Amino acid sequence: MARRFIINGKFLRAPMTGVHRVAAELARGLARLQAARDPAVDGMAFEVWHPHDARDAETLGLPTRKIGPLTHIPWEQLTLPLRKGEATLVNLCNIGPALARDAVTMIHDTQVHQTPESYSRAFRLWYHAIQPAFARRHRRILTVSEFSAGELVRVGLVKRDAITVIHNGVDHVLATAADPDVVARLGLAPHGYVVALASTQAHKNIGVLLRAFARPELAGLRLVLVGGTGAEAFAAAGHAIPGNVVFAGRVSDAELRGLYESALCLAFPSTTEGFGLPPLEAMLVGCPAIIAPCGALPEVCGAAALAVAPDDVAGWAAAIAGLAANPVQRAALIDAGRAQAGQFTWDRAARDLAATLRKL
Repeated sequence: MARRFIINGKFLRAPMTGVHRVAAELARGLARLQAARDPAVDGMAFEVWHPHDARDAETLGLPTRKIGPLTHIPWEQLTLPLRKGEATLVNLCNIGPALARDAVTMIHDTQVHQTPESYSRAFRLWYHAIQPAFARRHRRILTVSEFSAGELVRVGLVKRDAITVIHNGVDHVLATAADPDVVARLGLAPHGYVVALASTQAHKNIGVLLRAFARPELAGLRLVLVGGTGAEAFAAAGHAIPGNVVFAGRVSDAELRGLYESALCLAFPSTTEGFGLPPLEAMLVGCPAIIAPCGALPEVCGAAALAVAPDDVAGWAAAIAGLAANPVQRAALIDAGRAQAGQFTWDRAARDLAATLRKL
């Protein structure tokens, strides 16, 4: 009889984030292995359980079940552990039910400890309460980089020998054809703009880019901020917004790929990251990346990205302007970036997850 594993599908009720992307792609990777009857998942059966207000569960490719009652946190903390029976729970989005023992949970990062100012007080209190409660009870803790593993140990959540590192994949970016028209719709010129995240979270450090784009050496380029945070939120957070900043809003996967492919580069100045999907996504489709050498970014980007200190405004401006003026350097970074990012596939991640579950 196959061993049953239930994937916690609470993430399906929320808008897509990087953490939710990882959960969805790991589930799809397991589904592909299962459909191919790959020996990696022999004797294992996977289902996705989700609350009634979840969306798009069928897109994951695994059998799904809508389980009641309750929703959101009460569903995860009560419904899941009380109804799972003999199955092992697999939680892929930082949180798992504290009542369960037969469970595996992926904690992506320790940002709530490193940069608490990035989060609301309620969020911080919840994470500080729930993560220690399950971290020592669950059968295995997963994380997405060696850096994150070290941080989980440093903040006292779990011992190193209880952690398995499973690097993310990034090849999901190849699954959707680029929308080339997005560049013109936003009034942009190919290679005349830099892509970055629209986030006011302290650790995303977008302020350093706003200050860099106010400098004269970047006057001829535009900074395109992608995501749901708008100009008003940045202004309310105390940021001065130069005139060459474009707020693109939320974009589809096709639009994001279109922006990557025509950008001069991606700028990613985070002061900490558990993994850092955007630089590798960009590199895989031929967009060079400039990163801050912080968190897991050096681990996953290697020597394929340019690195600038996170607080060096002049350095960011110089690196971006230099890339615009040096097509030979940019072409070399594109080649190196494709090779580096190509190592991170969801097939490998799903196989690593299956192997970890088999060892339980």
